[in-house]
Amino acid sequence: MIGRIAPGARAAAGSPEELRRYDLLLAGFDLLDQAIAVFDAAPRLVTWNTAMLRLLDFPEELVRVGTPFEDFVRFNVERGEYGPGETERLIAERMAAVRAFQPHQAERTRPNGQILAIRGVPIPNLGFVTLWTDVTEQRRYEKLIEGQNAELETRVRARTAELEAANRDLTEAKSRLDSVAAQLSRSEERLRLIMDAIPALIAYVDAGERYRFANRGYAQWFGLDKNAIVGRSIAEVFGPDAYAQIKPHLETAADGERVSYEYTRTDASGRQVFARSAVVPDTSEAGGVQGYFVLSIDITEQKASQAALIQAQKMEAVGQLTGGLAHDFNNLLTIITGNLHALRDKLPAHQGYDDYLEPALSAAGRGTELIRRLLSFSRQQPLEPRAIEVGVLVTGMGQLLSRTLTEHIRLQLDLPTRKLHVLADPHQLENALLNLALNARDAMPDGGELRIAVAPRHISASLSLLVEVPAGEYVQFDVSDTGTGIDPALLPRLFEPFFTTKRFGAGSGLGLAMVYGFVRQSGGNIRILSTPGKGTNVRFILPMTEAPAPRSDQPPARAAHHDAPRGLVLLVEDEPEVRKVIREQLTELGYPVLEAANGIEAAAMLEAVDDIAVLVSDTVMPGLGGRELAARARRLRPQLPILLITGYATQAPADGPDLPTLRKPFDRSDLAAALDALHRPEPAAP
Repeated sequence: MIGRIAPGARAAAGSPEELRRYDLLLAGFDLLDQAIAVFDAAPRLVTWNTAMLRLLDFPEELVRVGTPFEDFVRFNVERGEYGPGETERLIAERMAAVRAFQPHQAERTRPNGQILAIRGVPIPNLGFVTLWTDVTEQRRYEKLIEGQNAELETRVRARTAELEAANRDLTEAKSRLDSVAAQLSRSEERLRLIMDAIPALIAYVDAGERYRFANRGYAQWFGLDKNAIVGRSIAEVFGPDAYAQIKPHLETAADGERVSYEYTRTDASGRQVFARSAVVPDTSEAGGVQGYFVLSIDITEQKASQAALIQAQKMEAVGQLTGGLAHDFNNLLTIITGNLHALRDKLPAHQGYDDYLEPALSAAGRGTELIRRLLSFSRQQPLEPRAIEVGVLVTGMGQLLSRTLTEHIRLQLDLPTRKLHVLADPHQLENALLNLALNARDAMPDGGELRIAVAPRHISASLSLLVEVPAGEYVQFDVSDTGTGIDPALLPRLFEPFFTTKRFGAGSGLGLAMVYGFVRQSGGNIRILSTPGKGTNVRFILPMTEAPAPRSDQPPARAAHHDAPRGLVLLVEDEPEVRKVIREQLTELGYPVLEAANGIEAAAMLEAVDDIAVLVSDTVMPGLGGRELAARARRLRPQLPILLITGYATQAPADGPDLPTLRKPFDRSDLAAALDALHRPEPAAP
């Protein structure tokens, strides 16, 4: 152990028990991964831990009792720790800040890329303590703590051997230590102040599992004063549930083995908190365990971040899968609806097709709506965001809901006095509020209260990291009910598609998934809080925007309708059945059709056939995609009308041409309108 008592102190007389307690505290002090140094009022170095040498790369000959603080500053300046600048000026600035010392916290990035969190705490009338923490590897904390635990075990074994040797020396020097009892008492008090300033939970427990020491952080973790915790048993402090979790680990530690574990407990506010602990036995020279050093870290926020990351990754994976499946389903629905429409048009009226075709067409329409909801969940549904005054929209929704909810449910609207606007798709926002209101209605079969509240919300830079949205101004929506609530075990799954808490057949399980997808795609976030038997609150935020510019009372002049010319259409589609349906629709509209099964074949036709008047192409095809084909066609014929068709929901690339796109499935009237729009003076994408 590096000597950290003033010269001659050990040579004087004193109590061996007090020196042993002092050295035990120093040993625990050395087990921390934070670098700690204490300076007196001069300021000169008084004491430090071994992490200071390792973390700050100071040479051992510099780190000694009495080294002036200015020597450390000069060493750092000369090796470039504080950046470029004149040496004496940088030293003077640092020393001026030290002489006017105030409590502070900061971070500094070293030239080698290491990031240090620095905390300074004054010790009244004595000096100050500085703590350095390496926060570079927080993202890989699990791996780091395993290495730290192994290193801790090695250190403790080494320190235990040193302590036993020191105890033998103290026994021989007992008669010479009485005169330094007061000095040791002051040193012990100073170390207690240092331990209270350390951002970790530290305690010492005797062999009977009773606390003999705990720093302020450890006591506050259990809602106790640090003086009140001393003398209590672990079982009494932890409570029966938490103690049952750690009891097997304590039994292992009682056999002289170091243990590390995690546990959870419920604090006084009812919140579940998590901690990771390392317990190192304090073994005597004879081999028995006299007590335990305990080092704990609060990992509640880390656990919450890990759970949020896992949920986000799972939702993202399901969303990607959903977006891909939507393309295939849209192709199938195009074939189904196209053939059903053709069959309906060709059957004689007296054959009564309504009993067969209309249910099939209705089912295909429900399938289209199901795909739309899946795309909304996967955040791939095309949105039409614009500035919406939320007060007007929610008031209108209230009128709709008052007719939808049962007479036993009271609807309360809590709207802001000033006008608030959000940037979102109004139809999707209405659908989201309607879905949440209907879920609340189903959760209150015996009646209750449904409350929809709207308020402005500022997201600060620090909060933005937790809620996963950029800092700025938002509008917050709260949809709350007094219903049956939701089992806490089900909360992490509520946004999964096809997951529902309703009875079988009472819901598709896509309502909340659609709301989640819409909110996230619109630049906001959503969370659900629920207590069984007391109700549920769904809160989501959307970006706030400025009010739209007032529109002129003069209605815009409508462009004269031009009948679409019936020129030759080059139809490009790699799915034969889909191509057949679209070819029949074009033929029924009066267009002659030239077919191509892929983009390469179509490109050759564009070069060879001069009569092609319109290009209708799928976007995703093997070899040459629709957008690449369109770009090649524009180079050959700049004025050629082009209509893209797609079963995907992705938007046009930002660096590509903004081409009209018709989304599958569509019927003949949709296709006719899209082709007609190609020949208007100001074409608009369908």
